[in-house]
Amino acid sequence: MMYDQTRAQQPAGRTGGSADRRTPGPEPLLPSAERDAILQRLRHALNTFADTPREAVEEAESAYDEATAQLVNALAERRRLLRAGWQDQAPGTQSDELRHALRQYREITQRLLQL
Repeated sequence: MMYDQTRAQQPAGRTGGSADRRTPGPEPLLPSAERDAILQRLRHALNTFADTPREAVEEAESAYDEATAQLVNALAERRRLLRAGWQDQAPGTQSDELRHALRQYREITQRLLQL
């Protein structure tokens, strides 16, 4: 077995694999297929600007409009689902369920403020 200097320099109990460095991030606000379609339209607008600048800008504006509309719809749906998880429950709802809802609201609000 060969000596691994990088691994030896890490604190005990810690392996140096790349899986340890990856942490699951929050779920994307838009599905990847929708994001990819919008990005493709935007790339097309950028690539055609030299030949047809006005049309390229109009296409970019259209991609922007589609992205914002889909984002608003996705946020409204997420809010509806989140609210349904706590609002319709009895007043004695478990504090763990309410704590989870509060964390979800905090996470999504912080993500919005970082846009």
